[in-house]
Amino acid sequence: MDMIKKNKVILTDCDGVCLDWEYGFHTWMETHGHTLKQKDLYSVAKQYELTDEQAKRQVEIFNSSASMGFLPPLRDAQYYIKLLAEKLGYRFVAVTSLSNDVSAQKLRTCNLKKLFGNDTFVEYHYLGCGDDKDEILLQLANKYEGSIWVEDKYINAEVGADAGFDSLLMEHGHNLNYDADERVSIVRNWEEIYNYVERKETERDLKRRTSKFKKDI
Repeated sequence: MDMIKKNKVILTDCDGVCLDWEYGFHTWMETHGHTLKQKDLYSVAKQYELTDEQAKRQVEIFNSSASMGFLPPLRDAQYYIKLLAEKLGYRFVAVTSLSNDVSAQKLRTCNLKKLFGNDTFVEYHYLGCGDDKDEILLQLANKYEGSIWVEDKYINAEVGADAGFDSLLMEHGHNLNYDADERVSIVRNWEEIYNYVERKETERDLKRRTSKFKKDI
């Protein structure tokens, strides 16, 4: 772990990026007697026609439940995150506004290890349910500035760009109308992230070889 290179680290949100939180949450809400009213909205209150306080409470309960140990991967996340780790040597840093509940945090750590491998994630940063990520991203920028940061909430994607990260926004129905900040690139899945990383690696290698060639002549 101490040999991990700064340019071989990807920081990522978990819910809606690595894990299919929406599927898990909607399934859980259905078993608790709630009916989904509107899809493709970020607001749980509007999705289920609840008050903001009721919606917040439901999310808090779900995020502290045993379900955190069993969320499925989002789209093609499992295949390409493992490929980034095993083929290209990348390691991942999780930054998630899950819960302050230690048991839920342990379940999430186990969930990520089970899906993506024991050594793929090297750091786990847990915040309270729905907490802003401004402060933690600024702290992590001291160590990983310039690394890739993946989010599905556009505000957090912009915060990452402000902190000096190469910010990617995972596309969802709730952010389709986002008027993209030029510093934020939109991706539809992890295959696109993998291809993006490969291009960056190629460009970096070419720059290194060119620099070496100039020194040798």
